[in-house]
Amino acid sequence: MYIIGELINGMYRNVREALAERDASAIKTLARRQVEAGADALDVNCGPLSKDPVQDMRWLVEAIQSEVAVPLCLDSTKQAVIEEGLKACRGKAIINSTTADTDKLDAYLALALKHRASLIALTVDKKGVPQDKERRLELAAFILERAAGAGLDAAELYLDPVLLPVNVAQNQLEDILRVIGDFKLLTTPAVKSVVGLSNISQGSKNRSIINRTFLVMAQAAGLEAAILDPLDQELMRSLITGALILNKAIYCDSYIEAYLKSKLKS
Repeated sequence: MYIIGELINGMYRNVREALAERDASAIKTLARRQVEAGADALDVNCGPLSKDPVQDMRWLVEAIQSEVAVPLCLDSTKQAVIEEGLKACRGKAIINSTTADTDKLDAYLALALKHRASLIALTVDKKGVPQDKERRLELAAFILERAAGAGLDAAELYLDPVLLPVNVAQNQLEDILRVIGDFKLLTTPAVKSVVGLSNISQGSKNRSIINRTFLVMAQAAGLEAAILDPLDQELMRSLITGALILNKAIYCDSYIEAYLKSKLKS
């Protein structure tokens, strides 16, 4: 599974303070620790309290790139912030994210093509979050059609079924697991799927076990990528064991350590 580390986000106090003080060492340490724990890419988000998100995004990208060489997943609701991050990126980038609203989707498709970036697209539009699998599939098909028309290869697209908290939308989670598999039927080769894992446990008491249980179930359903906390060791152990059971890793007694070493080498 493609792991996107979620911890460089201004919603977290340590990142917010590092941004305010321009403490690059704190950001570098957080970037390095996530990569060492198994992250393939890093999500980068200035947070809602940033007073100058454009410059904060550039500073974060530059600080991270001075420490690690993994792709960056630029996370903002503002196009100008995403674009500034793309300009600063030296390597592959992922745009996080667009919706299925035509104007926004077309603008972000153009941005992805211009900067040769991948794009995360949420199966949500102006009507809100879908309440069933069929509507998620309709929006996914629309996104794929629009992407193909713009010239973005499906291999550069991640579909996000929009994971909701279990304490408010428990009845939707089974549909979300099913739609992850159904996304694969929409294109050849199959389009990739991604979730923001921590969303499922927002406001819940037993966050870690909820996260890791859903993650393993989503792995079995065909999930290719997740934005998550790679420093949660139990979560990572569950993910790696899931890969083993799905025959995506070779068994040995030290399969967890072997998996992480292979990540670092790649």
